[in-house]
Amino acid sequence: MASNAEAAFEKYQAALGENEGTGEWFEVTQETVNAFADITHDHQFIHVDPEAAKATPFGGTIAHGFLTLSMLTHLSATIPQDTSRFQGILMGVNYGFDKVRFVSPVPVGSRIRASSVLSDVQLKSANDVQVTRTMTIEVEGSDRPACVAEWLTRLTYG
Repeated sequence: MASNAEAAFEKYQAALGENEGTGEWFEVTQETVNAFADITHDHQFIHVDPEAAKATPFGGTIAHGFLTLSMLTHLSATIPQDTSRFQGILMGVNYGFDKVRFVSPVPVGSRIRASSVLSDVQLKSANDVQVTRTMTIEVEGSDRPACVAEWLTRLTYG
């Protein structure tokens, strides 16, 4: 009988290359950007000073690239998942990124959402599956994505 990890691996493998869906919109507010600036000690004026940022090519304040990236946790949670892949799961942990690109800025006041393509899966042990998703964060009304990232997650099964 296959272990929970092996069964999940087979389900992920069958879905390789598939678009897993698109999540819900999230508004990026100045309050969110300011809170991120306070936590990271990154108070560059293009993020926190709306008046000074008006004179830049952005025309106003923009979200930090790392804020946009960190929103993947929330944004990806709104993408529908095949819950059968989680049968017997004990935990999932962020394993990192293979590639991240900040393609275009996220203006404060805009809405963003993420889409996911399952790009790789590896059976790492009898209990561990590593999943790589190509995540694209789009800005509502923009032709270019804000961020494209290859996100690795390690799933441990019992």
